[in-house]
Amino acid sequence: MDFKDCIRFANENRTCYLATVEGDQPRVRCLGMWYADETGFYFQAQSVKAMCKQLEQNPKCEVYFHSKDFSRVMRVSGKVRFITDRAVRARCIAERPFVKNFGITDPDNPLLAVFQIYTGEAYFWTMADSMKEASIPRIKFGNG
Repeated sequence: MDFKDCIRFANENRTCYLATVEGDQPRVRCLGMWYADETGFYFQAQSVKAMCKQLEQNPKCEVYFHSKDFSRVMRVSGKVRFITDRAVRARCIAERPFVKNFGITDPDNPLLAVFQIYTGEAYFWTMADSMKEASIPRIKFGNG
């Protein structure tokens, strides 16, 4: 297994659960990942959301992806950075047209939050791995 397997799995199973921390309280929500590539995992949200505030305060997060039948899971732990590149933000609006429903039509709109898990580690899990989680090999990515 390598990071290409992680990219493929995430892109095939974009509905995921992202965990942040608010103070000492974990917070989890269901999201639709925008896409994954060799540079990390990309998401879009509105900057006024509590999730964005939490990630600004503490960029560490964890994401849980699962296959449609739940037979395989991938967990990704890492750090987030917010994307300010205008071209990436414009691409987000073009590829995720529902953001226009929030009044976001310009990549400079401060309501648009695009963020990337750019560094961390991932691992896959199946029922065969039950009770062996600590020994499952981790796949490192990024250089942060």
